[in-house]
Amino acid sequence: MTVSNGRQFLSIPGPTNVPDAVLQAMMRPAVDIYSGPLVELTDRLLTDLKSVFRTKGHTYIYAANGHGGWEAAVSNVLSRGDHILTLESGRFALGWAEMAKVMGAEIEVLKGEWHRAVDPAAVEARLRADSTHTIKAIMVVQIDTASGVVNDIAAIRRAIDAAKHPALYMVDCVASLGCMPFEMDAWGVDVAMAGSQKGLMTPPGLAYVASGPRAEAAHKSANMRTHYWDWTFRQGPEHYQKYCGTPPEHLLFAQRAALDMLLAEGLEAAFHRHRLLARATQAAVAKWSEGQVISFNVRDPAQRAASITNVRVTGFDSSRLTNYTRDKCGVTLGLGIGGYEGRAFRIAHMGHTNAPMVLGTLGAIEMGLQALNIPHGAGGVSAAVTCLAEAVPA
Repeated sequence: MTVSNGRQFLSIPGPTNVPDAVLQAMMRPAVDIYSGPLVELTDRLLTDLKSVFRTKGHTYIYAANGHGGWEAAVSNVLSRGDHILTLESGRFALGWAEMAKVMGAEIEVLKGEWHRAVDPAAVEARLRADSTHTIKAIMVVQIDTASGVVNDIAAIRRAIDAAKHPALYMVDCVASLGCMPFEMDAWGVDVAMAGSQKGLMTPPGLAYVASGPRAEAAHKSANMRTHYWDWTFRQGPEHYQKYCGTPPEHLLFAQRAALDMLLAEGLEAAFHRHRLLARATQAAVAKWSEGQVISFNVRDPAQRAASITNVRVTGFDSSRLTNYTRDKCGVTLGLGIGGYEGRAFRIAHMGHTNAPMVLGTLGAIEMGLQALNIPHGAGGVSAAVTCLAEAVPA
């Protein structure tokens, strides 16, 4: 017996739910790639991406996933043999560094714990010790979806400045852009990258990179550059150069519709919505944790992401619960990754998400906890409802 018939709930941290209006925007014929509406579309997207990244620098669009965005960012500003310091707070900063290593960089990991954010003081101490400025770039993820940690990008920038270190500051905001504040210029970020499939509410397949003046200067001498990712080529006068070939038209139509929705809501309003849905999710997890087998991966509430909550379990395999919610309820949760397999599940509350979707997801989880006789504190959904009712008055 199941109650899973009906619209399926996708509660994984990417790809996220795609709005119907965005799907409908893709249902149209292809158009000329050399002139007319598509040229205008590209110009508008590049301009609006600057608004979302909060930068006056350049923006670039790639037919790629987030890993392609990583490679685009690295290849345009670094040279083979460059020393990179990557700041660990989960799986994805390490993955970015691993890609850079394959491309010819030397990698150093500033070790961190997956249950807490990067320590700016540790960053400052390591940079002060680098008196010869061997480190050429610093990599960090704003929100790591493997751990559920959010890093303080502005505080890390202050640590870099306090050490008087010239390294480029590179930030992955795949799981944060459109979900929480990101101030590229105000926070002194040199290179930022993101993807279409999370807070930007578009199917996977587009990656975005934004570059500041220091990154553009480094680009001139970078020898990792390849033709496809190259910023210089993509700044050329012909429209096809913006994509190094045929534009991914239908994904561009989709992203235009999604950005229109996001900008109509207002970035600050979208950030607030994500904060409220995260708080409601955390209220439910806090109640469930009273049973002593469920807990937050991120211990400090201030370091928990607005877009994803990582829930640790002890005494049972988390796949029992995620299989139940998927097969019996039609709710797909994120699995534990990066060493958390079987020991965690992840609840996404990012992008095209509202209160009924989050409450429905939490209800399916609580139903699974009861059906599987997993010890937990009762009333998690009620706690989430109360949290939202108090935050969203009549």
